[in-house]
Amino acid sequence: MFTNLCCKNKIYKNLYNGHWIESNSNKLIEIFSPVDGSLLGKVQAMTTEEVDMTIKNTKEAFISWKETSLSDRTEILYKAADLLDENSEEMATLMMMEISKDKKSCVSEVVRTADLLRFTADTAKTMQGEALVGDSFPGGSKSKMSFVSREPLGTVLAIAPFNYPVNLSASKIGPAIVAGNTVVLKPPTQGSLSALYLAEIFNKAGLPAGVLNTVTGRGSEIGDYLATHPGINFINFTGSTEVGQHIASLSKMIPLLLELGGKDAAIVLEDANLETAATNIINGAYSYSGQRCTAVKRIITFDSVADKLIPLLKEKIENLKVGNPDEEGVVITPLIDNKSADYVEGLIKDAKDSGATLITGGTRKGNTIYPTLFDNVTTDMRLAWEEPFGPVLPLIRVSSIDEAIEIANKSEYGLQSSVFTQDIDKAFYIAKKLEVGTVQVNNKTERGPDHFPFLGVKSSGMGTQGIKYSIESMSRPKAIVLNLK
Repeated sequence: MFTNLCCKNKIYKNLYNGHWIESNSNKLIEIFSPVDGSLLGKVQAMTTEEVDMTIKNTKEAFISWKETSLSDRTEILYKAADLLDENSEEMATLMMMEISKDKKSCVSEVVRTADLLRFTADTAKTMQGEALVGDSFPGGSKSKMSFVSREPLGTVLAIAPFNYPVNLSASKIGPAIVAGNTVVLKPPTQGSLSALYLAEIFNKAGLPAGVLNTVTGRGSEIGDYLATHPGINFINFTGSTEVGQHIASLSKMIPLLLELGGKDAAIVLEDANLETAATNIINGAYSYSGQRCTAVKRIITFDSVADKLIPLLKEKIENLKVGNPDEEGVVITPLIDNKSADYVEGLIKDAKDSGATLITGGTRKGNTIYPTLFDNVTTDMRLAWEEPFGPVLPLIRVSSIDEAIEIANKSEYGLQSSVFTQDIDKAFYIAKKLEVGTVQVNNKTERGPDHFPFLGVKSSGMGTQGIKYSIESMSRPKAIVLNLK
């Protein structure tokens, strides 16, 4: 299937009006594998004139797409989901080589995305609007009735991240198009091949020409142009806080849905099941080498807990398999690029130099950072506050629950936190005080299931995702009031 996207010399095209076309810019971006350095392909660096053409095409397609029946829209999502299942192995292999995620997780991402699209179609069928009678409000009239439906916004700009190029592209595209919008997909540079494959899935599923177009190029060159384009009616972005804040500063009156960074804390109380806590913390902190916004990025606990928890963590960390993502059972793989590895290595060095206790790890081979655990991290160290986006975990010791809450809330981020305890009252006490979008009780921080609300506060995001919430975000209510007298 992927051959439609590619021409000679591994040059990949862009989807425009239902066809795969080449750019006139004559500029190409080479995509190398972080696994072995091999050249996977070249994507086009589109010009601003081509961006104009692409957006204009979505505006033309919107005229008929918004009038398309919900039944026809959902049928396309069901077909796309089936195609994802049929091509999961091929997509997963490409993704594995492109973003250095282990093969099992890549397959899981594709299958999960198929489920997301089916659930999106199912959910949309239940969101048909409502009828309100006037006399249900004090002093209202029986002669008035309001019919409230949902209307699409227009053209949605979907900007996806490298770490989930299929799932976090589809979680934007699916709700947008089922609501009647058209979409311009800006894939991540690293991850663009996987995202373009997804676009072809929608194309093959029968999505009408122009409803989904793709734009490739470096965000530094066309990102601002896209974000400020008068033809864009909504921006749905997942990525770094720095870029998200920049987009927000540019967008003016364009509504936004932003999923940004995190510094998710795992607070472990004295009555916690430490085996459960250790297993969840390890899975949360180190899967995909910690390159997840919802990764556990710090442990906050008491001396009595830390002394028992650290040996459990150390043993589990040292049993994690390090290697290339095509090896069975590998958890720790090379980071996405040299810049990322340099940054994580810098955080490790600062923690060592600042007096933190290195429990295990702390070494680098190429772009692979070995899973690392620090104890006795203090609040004057960078690792206590900065998001590593790598397999490095600090443990911060506190003397009280309120101190743990205070340190957790001092972060600029507010995505998720975990609380490990057998005391439900303490769990709710802490959960209510934490300044985050979601609190996980006795589980790792994580996204999903995909119909749950997913949001961040402070520098972790704006707006609420999750299938129903995403559809609502990318549509608006419209009221028609019937006056019977």
